[in-house]
Amino acid sequence: MSYDLIRQKLDGGEIIILDGGTGTDIQRRGAPMTGETWCADANRTHPKIVRAVHEDYIACGADVITTNTFATSPLSFNYNNRDDEVALLDQCAVNQALKAAKGKPVAIAGSMSTMRPVHPGTDRTVLDFNWQPDVAKSLFRRKAENLKDCGVDFIIMEMMRDTDYSILASETAMSTGLPVWIGLSVERRADGKMTGFGRPDQLFEDFGPALAALKPDAMCIMHSSPNDSDEAIAILQQSWAGPIGVYPESGYFAAPDWQFVDIIPPGTLVEKARGWRTRGASIFGGCCGIGPDHISALSKEFKK
Repeated sequence: MSYDLIRQKLDGGEIIILDGGTGTDIQRRGAPMTGETWCADANRTHPKIVRAVHEDYIACGADVITTNTFATSPLSFNYNNRDDEVALLDQCAVNQALKAAKGKPVAIAGSMSTMRPVHPGTDRTVLDFNWQPDVAKSLFRRKAENLKDCGVDFIIMEMMRDTDYSILASETAMSTGLPVWIGLSVERRADGKMTGFGRPDQLFEDFGPALAALKPDAMCIMHSSPNDSDEAIAILQQSWAGPIGVYPESGYFAAPDWQFVDIIPPGTLVEKARGWRTRGASIFGGCCGIGPDHISALSKEFKK
């Protein structure tokens, strides 16, 4: 499916159901994760699992499936001297999504991130290694243009959380001419302030408006605690009047594996989504730890 139906739903304020956590569901089905690049290599080593994940989310009622290209971040691959593998792994990922979506009324979102190395056994980013802006932008451009060439319907920026790499990456994605959604990831600092996930130096009240100013097609609160999403929506709405989505995470990451601990039940996610709907959100799904059962429950609730 092209992006036309999604755009119609956005313009009409209709509900759009996203898929759940692609990478974590790939792990849940037995594909090994790696310390350097998480689920990225599964595109080449376990393509059938990648495709099966997409097929199951489609069967659950997702309007959008997300390619397994979050972890093929050009920054983390550059750090590991694997630049030339990004395009190949992304081609493998998009091919599986295209096969799963063939003949189905779903759109394919090409995930793009600014993922950087994390400290072993944690989800905390190594912040003392950085790239010059022109270098980072060149790396992002190569990935974004390749996603377009591979055939995604739009690009979804995921875990945007700062005014440096997130701005550079999002600007580059938008320069492709494809529709772009921006997903914002937040968490609470010790003083209660809402900041970028893993970026305590970046206040949401600063980077949220900076990314909203780029005028994407939609903005989402994603890979954030469901309990923080209400306040995050309120903060976002101070600078954004367009379509809003929410797709939270559940559990936690201890690199290289997701820990499926205290996963929010599908019914609870639906209850939360009802509240987000009253606050103006119209796009619902899940990120890491959220699986097909959750998406099925959201679909049954909002596609009556």
